[in-house]
Amino acid sequence: MKQYYLLLVLLGFSLGCLAQQNRLIDRNAIGWYTYNGDHKIAKRWTIHTEYQWRRVELIRSWQQSLSRLGANYKLSDRVKVGGGYTFFVTYPYGDYPVADQGVPTLEHRAHEEIQLSDQLGTVRFSHRFRFEQRWLSIGADNNPRRVTGWEYQNRVRYQLAGTVPLAGPTIEPGEFYANFFDELFMGYGRNVGDNIFNQNRISGGFGYQFLDNLQLELNYLNQITQHPESDPISGKPVFEINHGFRLNLNYDLDFTKR
Repeated sequence: MKQYYLLLVLLGFSLGCLAQQNRLIDRNAIGWYTYNGDHKIAKRWTIHTEYQWRRVELIRSWQQSLSRLGANYKLSDRVKVGGGYTFFVTYPYGDYPVADQGVPTLEHRAHEEIQLSDQLGTVRFSHRFRFEQRWLSIGADNNPRRVTGWEYQNRVRYQLAGTVPLAGPTIEPGEFYANFFDELFMGYGRNVGDNIFNQNRISGGFGYQFLDNLQLELNYLNQITQHPESDPISGKPVFEINHGFRLNLNYDLDFTKR
């Protein structure tokens, strides 16, 4: 039950951040189309590959593009550590675009993480703690497409995720399952400003296990995001409340097999 209590606390914290007055709300319909793969290269090592094609108006316009490459090391059956690099692009979208002067914002990102697995009955849980070092592009005043520097930021993330078999005690090929996650993002360190609460994502839906190494998932997704800067006209902080779906393909390869 500890996992359920923690999930409620994270959700309550996120909603509480929106309960204050004098802030602008930007609502968007989002569609995230994602791929994840953890490819085994040694007994304890895997290479992580990931791409996320994030859209607003469900699919019509760009929201963000994310490309990630990393490596994970398995310390035990329950503990895994890893790190990696992400290239991230945020496009102008919504009523209060984050991207500077209508130009996409670029971001380079490094991360370190630890993942813990747990089980309660037939429900498999995972806890992920991730630290991120972020470099966000700064455009020139006379030509915002020309990058003149990078602003450094720190962020920490905690994700609680779970999968539930629907046809038996375990998830086997040819079976459906339910899945969910909640992830809280917090900024810290210099340049954090008022953006300590960065965002929260909560998602739930169903997946289908095609093969041992191949799953397809369709989830409802709710994203609450605080913009790093206030609206320049009103001076009020801006929060996004985005609703939509996430279509995710998981495909893992084992390069140790001959």
